Amino acid sequence: MPQPTDQAAASSAAKTTAAANPTAAAQPRPAASARRELTATGLSLGYDGHRIVDGLDLAIEPGAITVIVGANASGKSTLLRGLARLLPPQAGAVTLDGRNIAGLPSRQVATIVGLLPQQPIAPEGIGVADLVGRGRYPHQGWFRHWSSTDDAIVAEAMAATQTLELASRRMEELSGGQRQRVWIAMALAQKPDILLLDEPTTFLDVTHQVEVLDLLHELNHEQGTTVVMVLHDLNLAARYADRLVVMRQGTIIAEGPPAQVLTEAVVLEAFGLTARIIADPVCGSPLVVPIGRFHGTA
Repeated sequence: MPQPTDQAAASSAAKTTAAANPTAAAQPRPAASARRELTATGLSLGYDGHRIVDGLDLAIEPGAITVIVGANASGKSTLLRGLARLLPPQAGAVTLDGRNIAGLPSRQVATIVGLLPQQPIAPEGIGVADLVGRGRYPHQGWFRHWSSTDDAIVAEAMAATQTLELASRRMEELSGGQRQRVWIAMALAQKPDILLLDEPTTFLDVTHQVEVLDLLHELNHEQGTTVVMVLHDLNLAARYADRLVVMRQGTIIAEGPPAQVLTEAVVLEAFGLTARIIADPVCGSPLVVPIGRFHGTA
């Protein structure tokens, strides 16, 4: 594993390569690599004895994009932390390929399951290239050290998130949107089979929101990566999800394809919002049109 100065130099070299040919990185892994099974059974999660997720069952569909939606404090982020083994269950279990994830070695889990939390914290003074490079750490070991392949993967991730020009800057110098794109680059550099993201479009303007979601769609369709993410925007969730999971008060109230799940009744139950559901004129997915008190009647 390189020291930070060596890694920065390696990333600088990769930056030049990627600028000339952004696709000159590791070959996409076959779709079969994403056939990992992540399942929650009777899962209850919480903090300090307070239960937030209660007896939840969820099987993540391998090779698909699953989007979790729900009102604030419905348990979305808590569920994601439980799936990533960052929060031990109060009851039930999370299994990875049929084995209890709690009993698996941390490095093994980290090479399969990647997590971008809602508010990640960068070490003080760390540079952008160094932070993205840390996504490769789970793949290092006694007999596996930093290589040109790692360098190319880092460059590919930074090119995909439009952060190459930020490589030599420190994280504290960046705007919120720039930092978010760097964190996403680090998650991509990890090359997990299952990628969990908690509100990956936070701090991003609408252009970069669409670009990030397009990138995740591409990652899913071209490399077969299973993507699970929490989103607040119901219309973007419906557009990009293969499956929607709707949560309310720590339980799942609806699950399935967006066209079947996102109904006026479900929106009202989950969010307390009166709305109309119409077809998205761009792609035909469900489009939620809030009514509100001053712009129409129920």
